[in-house]
Amino acid sequence: MRRLARRVLTRLLLPMVAAGVLASAAGAAAPETSQRPLARSVGFFLSTMSPVQLLPPLPARPLRSPRPTLRPEGLLKRAMAQREPLRGQLCGVPGIEGEEIGPVAGRIAGCGTERAVRVSAVSGVRLSQQAVLTCGTAKALQAWVDIGLRPAVGKLGGGVAGLRVAAHYACRTRNNRPGAKISEHGKARAIDISEVVLVNGDTLNVLRDWGRGAKGTALRRAHKTACGTFGTTLGPGSDGYHEDHFHYDTARHRGGAYCR
Repeated sequence: MRRLARRVLTRLLLPMVAAGVLASAAGAAAPETSQRPLARSVGFFLSTMSPVQLLPPLPARPLRSPRPTLRPEGLLKRAMAQREPLRGQLCGVPGIEGEEIGPVAGRIAGCGTERAVRVSAVSGVRLSQQAVLTCGTAKALQAWVDIGLRPAVGKLGGGVAGLRVAAHYACRTRNNRPGAKISEHGKARAIDISEVVLVNGDTLNVLRDWGRGAKGTALRRAHKTACGTFGTTLGPGSDGYHEDHFHYDTARHRGGAYCR
């Protein structure tokens, strides 16, 4: 590399130095032999320089400004999130609106739950009354609205706007029968729906519309899709106690979901 640099700079500098010497001689032509000492002196000068000194200096690169990790509006959102929970983040799930109410005790042994929430809406669908549920039941309700109810109703009446809640938490036995087991309502794991409210103000009423026309078809489809999302799905024709509403709960059965 050193020899190559000498050769390159000799060819570049030698003519320039020679031109300066000729100019200082006031136009007198120098003999051909007078260039040999000059070439030797240039070669000696180049031999004393290191390869780094022979190379032209590299242009200085402009300093890059550090990439911002978070914009000011992002910092504001983060600060607000640390101060108060976001709306619609109940049970850690976007779209479930309401509030935590903590432990709920009952007057009968077996009633209540360690952690309950009061739900006012799921996925933008408003409830006629705030329902006291467990987080598991609230999540199941939202899943049914999204993957079952809305597709079943479709564009009928402009789509789903709300749900009429017939029952939620209540410390009682099953179907209020004396001596029966504690109902899933008594554990905040059940909700009863009697009517679906549409965007245009019309309704799909379980008692009035079940088995009748387009509304009845939509109700039947919606009820069918709840099977599996909930552990228990009951409706008209199941046992005589649910002719005017859908009963959904998140109880676990050994044989799988119980749907009638």
